[in-house]
Amino acid sequence: MTVIKHKGQRVAVFIDAQNLYHTAKHLYNAKVNFGKIVADAVAGRVLIRVIAYAITTESGEETAFLDALTKSGIEVRTKDLQVFAGGAKKADWDVGLAVDAITMAPKLDAVIIISGDGDFTPLVEYLQTNEGCQVEAVSFGKSTSGKLKEAVDEFFDLDTEPKKYLIGAIRRSGTRR
Repeated sequence: MTVIKHKGQRVAVFIDAQNLYHTAKHLYNAKVNFGKIVADAVAGRVLIRVIAYAITTESGEETAFLDALTKSGIEVRTKDLQVFAGGAKKADWDVGLAVDAITMAPKLDAVIIISGDGDFTPLVEYLQTNEGCQVEAVSFGKSTSGKLKEAVDEFFDLDTEPKKYLIGAIRRSGTRR
């Protein structure tokens, strides 16, 4: 399917920061250049809002990461990591991201979800069917849900040019890209 992108399209970007952070770390031993990803995904259209959803910990080790997102013009929403009896941990923003996307959809022409999480497939279908939004997903194809790829109007695969979207990308062999 050919996706129409024009300069007057109103776009919002919703970033599942943990999803992309952990995928880049696992696949490439690198950090994500969220600013570059957002710029390429928006592709010259009218950016209404860009929000990243992230988790905070008691240690605060993510502070520099969150500051970098803010400095690149990304609104950051955080919630605390939940630690349950027995040591189980939960860090999930899926519902918050979905509610924000649905709430903003009437003012948008396109929604960009930066995540490879298949849990967003019902959100994609809702936005397309009930709000008439074009929905795009951006993520590393190697770790993206096949159902999500099928549901969106366009999938932007970061694996096609990982060096462009990563900071400090290193091959599995240990050599720098």
